[in-house]
Amino acid sequence: MSSSADDQYEQQNDTVTGGVPAGDSTDNDYASRTGQNQVPVQKDDAPVEDPIDPDTADSDQTLAQDDKDAIDQSNIVGGRTRGAKPSGGYAEPGDEEGLPADDGTSRVSY
Repeated sequence: MSSSADDQYEQQNDTVTGGVPAGDSTDNDYASRTGQNQVPVQKDDAPVEDPIDPDTADSDQTLAQDDKDAIDQSNIVGGRTRGAKPSGGYAEPGDEEGLPADDGTSRVSY
């Protein structure tokens, strides 16, 4: 069984195995230096605070609380029609309704 050109290229050029791309994943060149007045930039190896608790993130209680927080109860309409009175129901349009009259001429112009 022959492999694709992409597979052959990867076998020849990728030195790291296991699906991990080769290269340096840490680049601290953008970290702020002392005395700079711009927006501070953290180093790549600085710890990051993760506000999500993996033990409770996908629980029914957390998802219910998220739904409760997301739905604005003051924006929900109490009635289905906002107080409009029924107007006799719905009627389907006829087969010819909205179509131009068939006078035997073509609508295509050259």
